[in-house]
Amino acid sequence: MEKRLLTRTGRKVSVVGLGTWQFGDGWDHVREHDVRAILEAAVESGVDFIDTADVYGDGRSERLIGRFLREFRTSPGGPPTVATKLGRRGPQETGAFTLDNFRAWTDRSRANLGTDVLDLVQLHTPPDAVFESDAVFDALDVLVDEGRIKAYGVSVESCAQAMTAIARPNVASVQIILNVFRRKPLEQVLPAARAAGVGIIARVPLASGLLSGKFRKDTVFAATDHRNYNRHGEQFDVGETFSGVDYETGLAAAGEFTGLVPPGATPAQLALRWVTQQDGVTTVIPGATSVGQARANAAVGSMEPLSEATLERLRELYDRRIRAQVHHLW
Repeated sequence: MEKRLLTRTGRKVSVVGLGTWQFGDGWDHVREHDVRAILEAAVESGVDFIDTADVYGDGRSERLIGRFLREFRTSPGGPPTVATKLGRRGPQETGAFTLDNFRAWTDRSRANLGTDVLDLVQLHTPPDAVFESDAVFDALDVLVDEGRIKAYGVSVESCAQAMTAIARPNVASVQIILNVFRRKPLEQVLPAARAAGVGIIARVPLASGLLSGKFRKDTVFAATDHRNYNRHGEQFDVGETFSGVDYETGLAAAGEFTGLVPPGATPAQLALRWVTQQDGVTTVIPGATSVGQARANAAVGSMEPLSEATLERLRELYDRRIRAQVHHLW
């Protein structure tokens, strides 16, 4: 597994990590014993970066990861780096992003994860005004000084938010949607992050599964799955579901995408390899709901680079099918 430096933390992390929203809620439910098996398979395959949040299942994701870490078998590289998030347990307004709340939320995450100090804490897609607030980032600095967290970053919805965050001197990472169907971060965000030494954590790399090539017009998603209830942004930013691409448009584009898969790879692996091949990406965090998915995702960490011809065809597909629908929005 290739590792890349998360510069401002001084830590190297696997280029393929593991996203764990599916261990909480927003997807069809993943059973507890399956969570343990997925975590084991990922780590055994070289994954040493796990991303979660305090609101995934109201802490379920953190607690299950914490249990896994307590029972973690010693390895030469030590336990995986765990990044969590805060900020969505209170009102989505700047006044809720206070030092007192940060202390309470991180205390809860530390208890859930069973650790005295959190590796990386990220603001969880807060409103625009939060990124402009000096007081918010001063409070995060206090958490570092107090030894509650080792480093902090941000999870963003838009490129504009990312650029504001990158200008902050102590922001270690920016988590942003980046995939074959969401390419705008390549223009300014990734170059700015490289120049500033800020890590890029790429989320939603499979466009909520569209790029797996497994969906059809008649695919049925569970009532608790955001791909059912948030297609038009009913509960949160629509860009989090299918990357903001209309489902019918996405299916048509995904059909063409699967025709570009290299021999011996899967559509999901092609999608992940595209992300890891972008200059400036530190790690990509696909989810997994089975041991097989976890291992297949991890295998991308040692996959050969995509050819220039394949990259060009993917650019053309985006320009023809997707760009007009999403590029101007985020």
